[in-house]
Amino acid sequence: MTEHPIDAWHRLIRQHDAQGLELLLDEEILIYSSLVHTPQRGRRIAMAYMKAAFDLVGAVNAFRYTREIIGPTDAAIEFEFDIDGVEINGVKLLRWNPAGHITEVKLMIRPLRAMEVVQARFATMLQAGR
Repeated sequence: MTEHPIDAWHRLIRQHDAQGLELLLDEEILIYSSLVHTPQRGRRIAMAYMKAAFDLVGAVNAFRYTREIIGPTDAAIEFEFDIDGVEINGVKLLRWNPAGHITEVKLMIRPLRAMEVVQARFATMLQAGR
């Protein structure tokens, strides 16, 4: 990849380009989330989560990235939005390989009420996608 993985991430999220995002993700990507009990492995399951995330971001008020810390092979990206008046604050930790493919995503959401609201929305979206 010639584009930096974080630049590609932001571009694909802005464009809601799931196909491009699929190409950015490593085939054996690991997803860790405060919304699910166990790590999820593989591009197929990651794409199901990303599609739900695209749908969620498209349906919420004022999704915004608020801070980034970027290193040579990983980044932390903080974000905020609200759902039905519940303020959600979260962090995505991304790691990529030398080829520029994202190999790991960790998602943490706070406060507890926000996590419950997002988890309920994600469950609904994932069920609808099956």
